[in-house]
Amino acid sequence: MVRACTVSRDVQNFDLLIEDMEAEFGEAWGDLNVVQAMRYLEQPAAEALELLAIALDDEDEQNLPQIKALIHRACEMEIHVLLIAEALSPILLHQLLRLGADDFVPYPLPEGALHDAIERLQAPPAPAQIDAAPGSGGKQGSLFAMQALAGGVGATTLSVNLAWELSKLAGDSELNVCILDLDLQSGSVSTYLDLPRTERVYELLSNTAGMDRDAFMQTLHKVNDRLSILTAPSDMLPLDLLGPEEIERVITMARRNFDFVIVDMPRTVVQWSETVMSASTIYFTLMDLDMRSAQNALRLIRALKSDDLPLEKLRFVLSRAPKFTDLSGKARAKRMAESLGISIGVFLPDGGTQVREANDHGLPLAEFAAKNPLLKEIRKLAESLHQIEAASATASGGRD
Repeated sequence: MVRACTVSRDVQNFDLLIEDMEAEFGEAWGDLNVVQAMRYLEQPAAEALELLAIALDDEDEQNLPQIKALIHRACEMEIHVLLIAEALSPILLHQLLRLGADDFVPYPLPEGALHDAIERLQAPPAPAQIDAAPGSGGKQGSLFAMQALAGGVGATTLSVNLAWELSKLAGDSELNVCILDLDLQSGSVSTYLDLPRTERVYELLSNTAGMDRDAFMQTLHKVNDRLSILTAPSDMLPLDLLGPEEIERVITMARRNFDFVIVDMPRTVVQWSETVMSASTIYFTLMDLDMRSAQNALRLIRALKSDDLPLEKLRFVLSRAPKFTDLSGKARAKRMAESLGISIGVFLPDGGTQVREANDHGLPLAEFAAKNPLLKEIRKLAESLHQIEAASATASGGRD
């Protein structure tokens, strides 16, 4: 009886997966390509199937429609779907997870990663906590975190303006957006949107165990019909005031009540950074084209690898990126990416003094300098994220 199948273009490209599948399932597993897997699921023997392990890399993007169809069919048959991802774009990975895939592990496989993932899939559902609280929302919003690799690279500027653009794209729909300013010492989202800081934020964060939906929503500042803000506390607080459990409660509550949650992170890596990264759809990492950013990027990558954290969620953003005609600058950016072994996914141009002036006036760029080149790129990013969310929500509607 076949209990599991790997699905790939060529399983020999994922030799570590072969070893781990044999360790988990012995001889009760097989290997198929996408077309063969679709045919197999139509056979009576497929009723005993427990797991599809779909192994993908960047070359599989051309087969996306067939892969989506396979995941959809597996979900209909209540077969667990595990993605084995190598060099797959975070946005594509997010699409497949929202479509119905249960989990993913990076490739090359960290030791024990496949075993742990299978255990998670087979474990009984955990008792509901915040989700079951009276008045909790029924959403499962996408979470995007902003991590600056150096001072002044524009993480908060991106957080504020990306959230503003997403809220405007929502239009007459029910989509809404929230920013969580978790930089407890120098968070400036409130400054960039001219919002007061209140004691209610500290009261909420100091008692997350007793937090309910009403307390959370009352602590937020509403900027427009679709955008709400949890500002940083009014006083400068130690970064270890909150632990992973407290942060998890806050981001879970936010995701249950908003479609898009943007987390403005402290520049320092803290004990709960892993919590936010694990919950993130994409973890945007902002850098400048200079040595300090390159060195800090290298340190971050080493730290994440040492803790077996998911590098696939990182999306590197180059601030003050070279203009199209700046061939020398573009060559420098390419060399830096190659030397770090990364791919820069977003290039944000220099917005000039208008960015600083907009921040000082407490206005989003769209309200202060509608033709700013930085705003145009942020708007493109917002449109991309909004389209992906809309497509994913439509595709997964039948499964929820």
